[in-house]
Amino acid sequence: MRNDYELDSLDRAIMSALARNGRLSNVELATEVGLTPAPCLRRVKRLEATGVIVGYRALIDPVAAERSFCVYTSVQVTMTSRDVVEQFERTVASYEEVTEMRRVYGEVDYFLRVEVADSNAYERFQAEKMYPLPGVHRMVSYSTMKTVKSTM
Repeated sequence: MRNDYELDSLDRAIMSALARNGRLSNVELATEVGLTPAPCLRRVKRLEATGVIVGYRALIDPVAAERSFCVYTSVQVTMTSRDVVEQFERTVASYEEVTEMRRVYGEVDYFLRVEVADSNAYERFQAEKMYPLPGVHRMVSYSTMKTVKSTM
C-alpha cells in the first residue's frame, strides 16, 4: 500500500517515538518531534494510510499471561510440494503459542518464537501440534534464560 512517499527526518522521529510509546497523545508526540499538533497529526495519518505504520498494540507481561517460557525453535521441512509448505505455514501461523514465525535461508527453513507457560506446555505443543504436521523433518529448540532486550 506504500506510495512512492519518501520519509524525512520528522517522519522517522514520529515513527521512533510511536515505536517507543504508541499511546502518546498527538500533542505529546508533536512536542517530542518539534511540530505543532495539526501537521503532526497529518503526518501520522499519512504514515498510517501509506502502510508505514501498520498498527498499534499493547505489550502484555508474559508472566501475567502465563506465557513466560519462551522457546526459539528451528524447523526443517521436507519440501515435497508447494502445498505441503503452504499448509505448514498456514497451520503453524494459526497456533496461539507461536508469536513469531520466519522463513529463513540456510540449513533450516523456519525459526519460530513459541511462548507457553512452562516446559511441560512446550513439550505438549511439540508433540501434539508440531510433530504430526506433514513435512516436519527436524526441530531444534532453544529455551531462553532471560530477556536482555526486546522491542516486541
